[in-house]
Amino acid sequence: MNPKTYIIILNYQTWADTIECLESVLRNDYLNYQIIVIDNNSPNDSMHYIKDWADGKLYVRPEPEKSDNSLRHLSHPPSSKPLPYVFYTKEEAEKGGNKNLELKCKNPLILIQTNYNGGFAFGSNVGIKYALAKDDFEYLWLLNNDTVIERDSLTKLVEKFQEYKKHKKKVGMIGSKVLFYRDPNIINAAGGGTYNKWFGVGKLLGTFQEDKGQYNVSELKIESVYGASCFLRKDFIHEIGIMCEDYFLYYEEEDLAFRGKQKGWQLGYCWQSKVYHKQGLSIDLNSKEEDKSEFADYYWLRNRIVFTKKFFPTYLLSVYLGFIGAIFNRIRRKQYKRIKLIWKILKS
Repeated sequence: MNPKTYIIILNYQTWADTIECLESVLRNDYLNYQIIVIDNNSPNDSMHYIKDWADGKLYVRPEPEKSDNSLRHLSHPPSSKPLPYVFYTKEEAEKGGNKNLELKCKNPLILIQTNYNGGFAFGSNVGIKYALAKDDFEYLWLLNNDTVIERDSLTKLVEKFQEYKKHKKKVGMIGSKVLFYRDPNIINAAGGGTYNKWFGVGKLLGTFQEDKGQYNVSELKIESVYGASCFLRKDFIHEIGIMCEDYFLYYEEEDLAFRGKQKGWQLGYCWQSKVYHKQGLSIDLNSKEEDKSEFADYYWLRNRIVFTKKFFPTYLLSVYLGFIGAIFNRIRRKQYKRIKLIWKILKS
């Protein structure tokens, strides 16, 4: 029997994206999986809409709403409804849920409400803790809610891990080939990225390049796995631990990868696993800085220091000096309010 995989999807407000993602996941050809959807206390009552969708009361048209959407087939037509689901609070989920309740359904969708927005790692960890408490799986797939997947994306990830295990490679995390949803011929990230210790910033491999098969290789040298599609082994989590919740946004996957590296774990890449990501330039790690929201900009800058203090403290001075350029850039863009934001970061 194929080893079980838990697919963990975190939602915050963007329930329509989550539903489209779920429709694509339900079409995947890997048989032994279970979906966990965590909502980080969305103020727009996202969980209500997700439940209505599962009950067959709500239909979400694939986005963008155009007949020429080449990815429409990945999530449309809708799967049969109603879908069985079990709803848990954070506390109930972290204890492993209710076994008897789940047995009444056949492979139910697990819905969890955290009642608090503690950031990406916080929400994802609720799903991870649920899976660890159940202890009936081999892999975890952290999948962004604003993605759709190819039918064989999960199958290819499992096969890649089995290949690594066969060759006795200590690989704990695998990244997919992630392409832009609105332009599927353009690469968002080939597995993950590299990291510059001097400035405390990462760069996604292959980003914004046309996909001509140049990254269709068995191995790539990456220092972190891109969080839009992050595939994990259970024994890796057992040894390294769950995600660090100090960041709120950005650097969580880098933290997990570098903690793994300290204990001899390697990173893998599976180009055959294709994921299409809606995330636009406003928040992407390699986006134009002027397009970042003030909220995203704060954590993008703050976490350079948090991460550097933890893993590369001897590089702190150069990272701090890099903030001089950040200040000048924001003055050039007339983002004067962000100068106070940077000053706040430097004083903390």
